[in-house]
Amino acid sequence: MSRAAQLRKVTSLGRVAGLRRVARLTRRRPRVDLSHPARSPLGSSVVNCVTYRDGVRTAASGDLVEAVRQVRKSGEGFVWLGLHEPTDEEFTGVAELFDLHPLAVEDAVEAHQRPKLERYGETLFAVFKTVCYVEHEELTATSEVVDTGEIMVFLGPDFVVTVRHGRHGSLGPVREDLESDRQQLALGPSAVLHAIADHVVDDYLRVIDSVQLDIDHVESDVFAEHGARVDPGRIYQLKRELLELKRAVVPLDRPLEELATRPARVIAPDIQAYFRDVADHLQRAKEQIASFDELINSILQAHLAQVTVAQNEDMRKITAWAAIVAVPTMVCGVYGMNFDHMPELRWRYGYGMVIGVISVACLLLYRAFRRSRWL
Repeated sequence: MSRAAQLRKVTSLGRVAGLRRVARLTRRRPRVDLSHPARSPLGSSVVNCVTYRDGVRTAASGDLVEAVRQVRKSGEGFVWLGLHEPTDEEFTGVAELFDLHPLAVEDAVEAHQRPKLERYGETLFAVFKTVCYVEHEELTATSEVVDTGEIMVFLGPDFVVTVRHGRHGSLGPVREDLESDRQQLALGPSAVLHAIADHVVDDYLRVIDSVQLDIDHVESDVFAEHGARVDPGRIYQLKRELLELKRAVVPLDRPLEELATRPARVIAPDIQAYFRDVADHLQRAKEQIASFDELINSILQAHLAQVTVAQNEDMRKITAWAAIVAVPTMVCGVYGMNFDHMPELRWRYGYGMVIGVISVACLLLYRAFRRSRWL
């Protein structure tokens, strides 16, 4: 046997082994769609595997390999495979079955990617950053406000593979909404991509509304009567969490613009108008984040100015009391000197007169400082 034939045989055996691994993940298992648990109770990363034809969900017809074979044989419909944090071994068979590019596969498994859109032949690879607002009773310098995750989408003519990272951002609601709109789902895999993008951007807007409540609360505390005592760590924490949100929202602008304007074989022309609508919502989110950033900077500067004013007031009070105390100190210092001839030294009422003079002088100083609002 020639060397080339041997290589073809090894490659073929590896592909068969990978497909068998995929089949083991999906064969004879009920499909579930989890909202929050970190991993599927199926013992693998498979969350759901469904076939759609003409916008209708078809009955299960075996494992993933069989579903893909039937779709490609009929030339109608597509397969949607949902995964959650797959390992390299689990994703190998999926990558071989759908002929996914190795670079995109590496990004999907490793995660921690920026939002982006890449084209590999007829396959699109999109990355979305998901965000979730973390509820808290009171904002502190260590409170987590925004939690982020990722959704990777592989889009082909007859398949959609979604890979989710993080404990939030479930696609179950997206799937249910799509299945209730048969006409939209009949447009194919690009309808799924649009629904995911729309879902992610809507989450951005919801999180932004919640973050605004935290900013309003901090702002009211800073401009309250004792605003100088507000912990500046709360303001810095809000700024850090807003930066995390900004990293998720801003880079998505270019991928959405490309989906809305640049033709692609796997993107139905009727869907591009919907991507423009999502891009408009994203622009609104970007503008709100930019305004929040400026507002937090203003709040921080106002807080620092209040701290400076409070310190000046404290220094004026200290100076005023020091001036009042200086009067008796001066008088007592004069009478404590060792001189032979002192005024009224042997006078019977000299002590009372000196105490009276000190009291009157201190009272006059106190009233003067009170009028000038130093005390």
